[in-house]
Amino acid sequence: MMAFGVDEAGKGPVLGSMFAAAVAGDADDLPDGVADSKRLTADRRETLDAEIRDRMTVGVAEIPVARIDDPATDMNALTVAAQADALSQVAEGGDSGHVDAGDVNEDRFGRRVAEGVDAEIDVTAEHGADDEYALVAAASVVAKVARDDHVAALAAEYGDVGSGYPSDPTTREFLREYVREQGGLPDCARASWQTSADALAAAEQSGLDDF
Repeated sequence: MMAFGVDEAGKGPVLGSMFAAAVAGDADDLPDGVADSKRLTADRRETLDAEIRDRMTVGVAEIPVARIDDPATDMNALTVAAQADALSQVAEGGDSGHVDAGDVNEDRFGRRVAEGVDAEIDVTAEHGADDEYALVAAASVVAKVARDDHVAALAAEYGDVGSGYPSDPTTREFLREYVREQGGLPDCARASWQTSADALAAAEQSGLDDF
């Protein structure tokens, strides 16, 4: 039986996919310095990601934009699906561990993740689990590096897209300029996000002003 930790990255951005990672094994085998990914530099995360993958069993799941924009689902359900998918790649019957809760109701979230895994496992969901449990912190690092690599690939395709978060001026400017030039959103944008709607509305208003 192994212990595991699960976390996700990229739930809130207006651009690109969400990722979840599961890390299973003995927490004592983790490299020194593992912490919640938000507390680490990008270079440190990349170094730790390589070491974690070398020492532990790792699973990663991606939820693409098309699934995020599907009106038949919501981000809570997709976060459950992402964590369950990643966990299914590493978990075996009898394993137990912690996941970072993506729902106000921790017990409900943990139960839903466990139900999404074929193996009989014991899942405990907690808010802020990436600050409390080393395996969840490790999962947060792996998920964040996967998300960062994804954003780098978007930048290689589209130019500077910023972080992809609605609060990022570079991301908002990228969306406004893309819509103005192309007449619609890029495929990497979450059309269901308000930031995307704002970019479309700004382009429409600009067109009316020009008219």
